[in-house]
Formats: sequence, C-alpha cells, structure tokens
Amino acid sequence: MIYVGVTGWGDHDSLYHGGVSQRDKLKEYGAHFPIVEVDASFYAVQPKRNSEKWVSETPASFRFVVKAYQGMTGHQRGEIPFESKKEMFKAFCDSLEAYRKSGKLAMVLFQFPPWFDCKRENVNYLRWCKAEMGDIPVAIEFRNQSWYRPNVVQQTLDFIEKEGWIHTVCDEPQAGEGSIPVVLHATDNDKTLVRFHGRNLHGWQRPASGDNWREVRYLYRYNHQELTEWVEKIRILEKESKELYILFNNNSGGDAADNAKQMIELLGIEYEGLAPKQLGLF
Repeated sequence: MIYVGVTGWGDHDSLYHGGVSQRDKLKEYGAHFPIVEVDASFYAVQPKRNSEKWVSETPASFRFVVKAYQGMTGHQRGEIPFESKKEMFKAFCDSLEAYRKSGKLAMVLFQFPPWFDCKRENVNYLRWCKAEMGDIPVAIEFRNQSWYRPNVVQQTLDFIEKEGWIHTVCDEPQAGEGSIPVVLHATDNDKTLVRFHGRNLHGWQRPASGDNWREVRYLYRYNHQELTEWVEKIRILEKESKELYILFNNNSGGDAADNAKQMIELLGIEYEGLAPKQLGLF
C-alpha cells in the first residue's frame, strides 16, 4: 500500500473551493488524500481535544504522521516547558491517545536538526528516545550528512534497523553538511517514510532566521521528469516495505498538493474510502 499526501492541511489553496473555513479544511482534505502530516505537534504538545477532533473528521482508512515536539528533537531554544525530558515524552505520548485508539496513527516522525550529527552522545540519545516511545511506531529523519558518509552509512542503517526505527528517505537540495542524500533503504518491513522537500538549493542554505526563511526554503515545484524519475525509486522501496508513506513538504508556493496528485497519477493509484468532496454552487 502506498499512501501519498502532504504536510499539514491548512495551506493548500488548490484543494479548497467555495470558502471552506479553516476548521473544516481537514474534512475536505480527506477527500483528496489518505494521509497527512501533523505539524502543529512540533510547535506544542497538542491537547487531546485537537487529536480527537481530527480523528473524528477523517475516514476510517485515513492515517496521520505526527511530528515529534521540538523539545524532543533538540530544536527547542532555551528551556523546555516541562519539569524533565521524561515528563515531556510522557505528555507527548499521552497526546497520541486518539490516533492510537482509532488505528489512525501511522507513525511519529522525529526530524532532527542540522546540528544533530553522528557522534556517540547523539546515538545514545536516540536509544533513549526509542525506549521512551515504547511500542509507538517512530520514524527518524536526519538533517546532517555525517550519518550518511560512505564510511558510516551502513552502520547508520544497521543501527536504525536494530533499534526499531522507520527510515525516512528524503528528496532535498544537496547543500553540504546540512542535507542528506537519497538513500533507498528500508529498515522496517512494515513501513517506510518518504518526504519531498523540494530542491531549492539557495533557500535551503539560507539561515533559519528572519520572518520568511520557511517561505523561501520550501519554494519549489517538481516537474514531470523529476517525479517520473522517482517512480522507479518508489517501486524499489515498495519491495522492501509493506506500506510506503509519501509526503510532499514543498508548499512555500502552494505546490505540494499538485505534486502529490501528480505522483498519485504516475503511480496509477486510485484510493477507495476517501471522504466525499464538498459540492460547489455549480
């Protein structure tokens, strides 16, 4: 099974017509895609009422990839708003209850920052994170090239597999140390995550400061040839995992939803069980 979707559901204007309100967008989103990445959980551990609402608004077959809170991955600047890291992880895991009870949790995504490099201290932290998450499926995405250097890449993949992490395969600009190459390897027989970040090299190298750095970083539209080249890569991964979760994150210019629909068409997928589309006036 291949699930294709995008990150977040609020900013994809091409999906919504007829003045769909912000609070109703997820209902409409579920008519287009069978999966979404929850980004709000990165900025704050979400109250249970939010996940309960989101679960209730999506079809039975819908799946969520929930992004780990920034304090858990080292993005948080300053002190975490919890008494301890252990309490932080417990609060986050508790917030997943509705997804888990409904069977709609695909995985939690731990996306580590560019400064999280390959060294013993960080390897030990990954072990600790995995233990704290218990039996919750967790995916790992690196943003530092040191994990994939020729002399350590196999050790990295072996470690991810041994510790029970789901490998995240990324398409992103090749911008030196703060980016990773495409590594077509599944570490979990059941699930693999693929994320498309675009290929805006200039935007990727831009410092994460100022008001609009995200708008520049993910400003990219994949062309037909680039997506077609990925079909073969996806078929390789499909042989290694029962389920592939493919997310487009290139939405600074509103391109993610269109590229995701193009990929669905190229893969020849016709989803059943999507939500009914809202009818316009005409």
